[in-house]
Amino acid sequence: MLTREQSQNMVKKILSFSTFPECTVSINESEQSFVRFANNGVTTAGLTTGRTIRVSSTRETKTGTAETSEIDEASLRAVVARSEQIAAIAPPSAEHVPPLGEQQYPRLPAMDPETAAARSPTMVPHVRAVIDAAVARKLIAAGFFERATSASILANKQGLFGYHRSADAGMSTTIRNSDGTSSGWAGQPSARILEINGAALAETAIQKCLRWKSPRKLEPGKYTVVLEPTAVNDLLGMLGFSFSARNAEEGRSFLSKKGGGTQLGEKLFPESVSLFTDPFDQRNPGSPWDASGLPTARIPWIENGVVRNLFYDRYWASKTGKSPTPSPNSLHLRGGNSSIEDLIAATERGLIVTRFWYIRPVNMQTLQLTGLTRDGLFLIENGKITDPVMNLRFNESPVRMLQNVLQLGRVTHCRGGEGDGMLIPGLQAAGFTFSSISDAV
Repeated sequence: MLTREQSQNMVKKILSFSTFPECTVSINESEQSFVRFANNGVTTAGLTTGRTIRVSSTRETKTGTAETSEIDEASLRAVVARSEQIAAIAPPSAEHVPPLGEQQYPRLPAMDPETAAARSPTMVPHVRAVIDAAVARKLIAAGFFERATSASILANKQGLFGYHRSADAGMSTTIRNSDGTSSGWAGQPSARILEINGAALAETAIQKCLRWKSPRKLEPGKYTVVLEPTAVNDLLGMLGFSFSARNAEEGRSFLSKKGGGTQLGEKLFPESVSLFTDPFDQRNPGSPWDASGLPTARIPWIENGVVRNLFYDRYWASKTGKSPTPSPNSLHLRGGNSSIEDLIAATERGLIVTRFWYIRPVNMQTLQLTGLTRDGLFLIENGKITDPVMNLRFNESPVRMLQNVLQLGRVTHCRGGEGDGMLIPGLQAAGFTFSSISDAV
């Protein structure tokens, strides 16, 4: 991958080809090593690399963008010229803001050397552990183990330059019985690949599969739930963008106040709820800059139940006379000291959810979502897991879920099926709405 010095030389060359007053270059390089398995055998393993060079040129608020993956001089000249040709026929933007000048981007601890260098020999023993465990119980395993390393570069003609390298890894597995009527899942992401434990993931997924036999039909309605961390992550993935000041001030957010204004500074959640951005946490490091190029920082969004901040994009900040703030990056939900077993023991009657699937928005103003439970849904009675339950469709807002939190568990790094990784606890919440039964496994 490009080093910092090589990146500086490349963007300097690209910018030298620009004839417009504004030109921004972003380069993203990636390298992915992976092992995929299904039907108790490895199906695919490989190493892939990629590079995207994106050039945006602007003149008189008209912007054109073009991309290439080639780094020879002719290709770089061509991509700049193409971006300028597109800008020439683009409509003016009423929301254009001047480009950022030089920024001081934080250095983030996002490049674990073992993770960055890992190949199949590091991953295969964990895959073998999952498959061997499944075969020993006459079950069928499938899953994916990947390691991704990336380099991101951002620069413009006004002196902006940023360089960031990161590495991340993750493994997940789904275990099913031979006739496909029962399923269990487990997953573990980590910024340090040596922390991933395939044997432990196999045991978790296997136990869920073995227990989820002949699930009983439970009537839809409102239930107390114990959500495992992955399920919480699944729901909170869309919450960060609801802290947009523009959305709130224009009446398009749960933070909008009836009659005008926002609920900034108001206590909307229990004191136990604190949600914040922290790109510096080594367990789940973020990016040094957000989508607009602003430096990221540790920012509290909810603190002890109180809404503390909204984020102002550069256009909305200029329109409202506020300072721009970075958008949510690497969201963390503060947890407690309870284990999942503690949360179950504290539940008189409810449901424990492994994860959600096929999540889609229903109402963006309230952030109501819909989706399905999957790979392990069980009834809790008198503080103990009793029966497996047929999967259910939910219609619920993560906002309302946080408002109904009863207890928070211990924080772990997890990644849901629909969003980015987060540091997130499991939780117990009251009145979670399930709307219909699903006969899917």
